[in-house]
Amino acid sequence: MRIPNLLSVGSRLVLPALLLMLVLLPACSVNVKKSDNGEDKKVDISTPLGGIHVNNNADVRDTGLPVYPGARPKLKEREGDEKSANVDISSFGFSLKVVAVEYESDDPPSKVVAYYQDVLKNKYGSVLQCHSEGHNFKYNPSGESKELKCEGDGNGKNVELKVGTEENQHIVSIQPETKGSSFALVYVHTKGKEGSI
Repeated sequence: MRIPNLLSVGSRLVLPALLLMLVLLPACSVNVKKSDNGEDKKVDISTPLGGIHVNNNADVRDTGLPVYPGARPKLKEREGDEKSANVDISSFGFSLKVVAVEYESDDPPSKVVAYYQDVLKNKYGSVLQCHSEGHNFKYNPSGESKELKCEGDGNGKNVELKVGTEENQHIVSIQPETKGSSFALVYVHTKGKEGSI
């Protein structure tokens, strides 16, 4: 599980937004904050048309979900393999926010699934459980509230628990590991229409 894959939710929006913002570069401001080891941790780009804000040190509270008891933040395996991110893209009449944080646990996936099934149901209502080989996070560029659904054939080893609508969803993606499990807590919120960027 890699955060860049999770963040592909907005990939169709990021490239056009970046290109437009590069054209407006003389009128924009770019602010990059680095961590103690020199890696980019926070990038803010502001233009007259909107902004892109990326923080590689996401706060799990922004997902609206608690951390599974005893879980540990998942460590990076290589450069660029971020395990948490908070991405916020906004422009005239459109915004996309994705918050994702990865963890690992010594407990089997079935225990993590049961825990989050209860948490999601008690906090947000009806829970959709999907099985997949990869991540199937969708965003809703139309601005219309659409019911969540499972993607693919439903035969994968990963479990995704989803609540909300395509425009405002909380997702827990659980993957079995050699020992225990890894999981990602994800919040996706869109507002407005994609064509606004």
